[in-house]
Amino acid sequence: MLMVPVRQLGEGERGAVERVLDQDPYAAAQVAERIAAHGLSSWRAEGRIFGYGSRRQVESLCWSGGHLTPVCAGKPAVAAFAERLGAEERICSSIVGRAEAVLGLWERLSTHWGPARDVRENQPLLVAESTPDVPLDPRVRLVAMDEIDLLFPAAVAMYTEEVGVSPLVEDGGRSYRRRVTDLVRARRAYARIVDGEVIFKAELAVVTRHTAQLQGVWVAPAWRGRGLAAAAMAAVMADALARVAPTVSLYVNDYNVAARRVYDRCGFRAAGAFATVLF
Repeated sequence: MLMVPVRQLGEGERGAVERVLDQDPYAAAQVAERIAAHGLSSWRAEGRIFGYGSRRQVESLCWSGGHLTPVCAGKPAVAAFAERLGAEERICSSIVGRAEAVLGLWERLSTHWGPARDVRENQPLLVAESTPDVPLDPRVRLVAMDEIDLLFPAAVAMYTEEVGVSPLVEDGGRSYRRRVTDLVRARRAYARIVDGEVIFKAELAVVTRHTAQLQGVWVAPAWRGRGLAAAAMAAVMADALARVAPTVSLYVNDYNVAARRVYDRCGFRAAGAFATVLF
C-alpha cells in the first residue's frame, strides 16, 4: 500500500490548522468552534483531526469524531483521508461538509462503513451579512432557563422531523436535553411562545469569530403556512448579527422549498453546497 501524507495533528500545529479553517470559514465552522473551545488534544476534544500535506504545509483537514467533516479537501486529500479512515471502524453518526468532498469520501468508504440510512447530496450553504429588509417579529426572543421544559418537546419534534430518528432513542434523550440546555444557557436559543407552546424555534448551533450557524429552525405544524417564518428568522438574524458574529450562515435540504423561499426573502446568498451522509 502506498504511504499517503495523512497524519493526526496535535496542539503544536494549531496555527497551521487555523489557517486552513480560515480558508473556508462557513463550511469549516463546526470544526473551528470545537478547536477554539478544546484545542487539538483528542482526549479533550472528543475527536481527532487529520491533516493532509507535508510537514511544512498542511493543505486539508478532516475532523473525525461524532461527525466526520472534511475541510478544504480536494480529490487527492479525499482519497488519502478515505484510505486512512477506511482501515478503522466507523465511529461517526454522519459525514457532513462540502458536497464534493463528502460524496467523494462516501464513494470510497461505503464498502467499509455502509449502508447509510440516508444520503443528502445537495444542501445549499447560505450566508447573510445584514439584517433582512422584512419586518422583525418582536415576539421572537431568547429562551429563558425556566422555559427549557417548553422548548424541549419542540426541539425533539424538530430533530425527529429533520434527521428521521428521535433523539430520545439512544439514552432517553439525556444527552440531547443537555445540548438544548447548553444552548439556552449560552443565549443561543430563540423561540416564539404562544400560550405555553413553542410555535417557532431556532438555535445558533455553531458560533465562530466568522459566523453564527443557524440550525434547528422549526415552525409548529399547526402554524405553518401563515407567513410567520420570515419575520421570525429576521428577528433571530438581527440579534445574532448585532450580538454574536459578523455573518449568519446555514445549510438546508434542496427539497425544502418552503424554507428556501424564507431564506431567500431574508437575504441569504449561496456559498456552495453541503452534503450529509446519515448512519
